[in-house]
Amino acid sequence: MENDLKVRRARVDVTQKELADAVNVTRQTINAIERGRYDPSLELAFALAEFFDCDIEDIFHPETE
Repeated sequence: MENDLKVRRARVDVTQKELADAVNVTRQTINAIERGRYDPSLELAFALAEFFDCDIEDIFHPETE
């Protein structure tokens, strides 16, 4: 699943560690999501959307071919 997590994180000037702490995951999890190596659980997707005050669909996009 494609995402713009890294872009959103940069906009609000937070590190991977700061974001991870805010949503109760590890920095490695945030890194894996940003690199497209891990799709978050629905619970984590909601937490990220809440952190950025947006809808899940604003962060995550299905891969198009």
